[in-house]
Amino acid sequence: MANLILDDGAQLYYEDRGKGDPIIFIHGVWMSGKFFKEQVPYFQNDYRVLIPDLRGHGQSEHIHSGHTIANYANDLYQFITKLGLKNVTLAGWSMGAFVVWEYLKQHGDGNIKATIIVDELASDFKWPDFDIGAFDMAILTSFMREIQSNQRGFLSGFIPLMFKEELKEEELDWMLEETTKLPESIASAVLFDQSVVDYRADLAAFNVPTLLCFGKEEKLIPVAAGEHLLEQLPNAKLEIFENSCHCPFLEETHKFNTTVDNFLKGL
Repeated sequence: MANLILDDGAQLYYEDRGKGDPIIFIHGVWMSGKFFKEQVPYFQNDYRVLIPDLRGHGQSEHIHSGHTIANYANDLYQFITKLGLKNVTLAGWSMGAFVVWEYLKQHGDGNIKATIIVDELASDFKWPDFDIGAFDMAILTSFMREIQSNQRGFLSGFIPLMFKEELKEEELDWMLEETTKLPESIASAVLFDQSVVDYRADLAAFNVPTLLCFGKEEKLIPVAAGEHLLEQLPNAKLEIFENSCHCPFLEETHKFNTTVDNFLKGL
């Protein structure tokens, strides 16, 4: 457990375990690094596992500025640079995938060994020429208003949509505790930005080896999103998790961990 001070003075909390080539797990919108709790004991045996809470999320400082994907990617660049990390694997889940792609767009892949993309679209928005998008303006507006007026109630209904099976009460409780650490003002601001970024035109330039991990039993992001990424990314492999929804790293932990491990060791 440690804290990193970014250039604008914001404090970033992160977990740092193990030794070896670094793998950075990047969580989704409103979430935190705790969602990767099942990855730490496995990967720390052969890798240096780094799990930051993104700006404003989890145990990081709840600073009210800088909540765009572009700025999160800049925070990630500072994180890698200040810690002197080399030969890095970036593992982005949900919104974390956007942070990974924005990092590659801004800074290239010269220091990146591989990327792991978990259950995300090239864009979350349902553009006129992108009908597999998750949100249209009406849904996005509704979500933003709910976050402002009924954050805990909204998340109590949203979080179960990330899982195939019904969550146990104690599981939902810790997830709600993590996601409600994020102030409503930040939650709605970053939701808008992450919902309208669009990386479709950039994918062909991302040549770093990429493993795409998608849950088959998806309630939020269709498997078609993974198939689209497989077609557009020049150096990608797609793995479907048959018994998972949005969180294969929690729903099929052993398969996820070994699949990622085998992919990285095969490079």
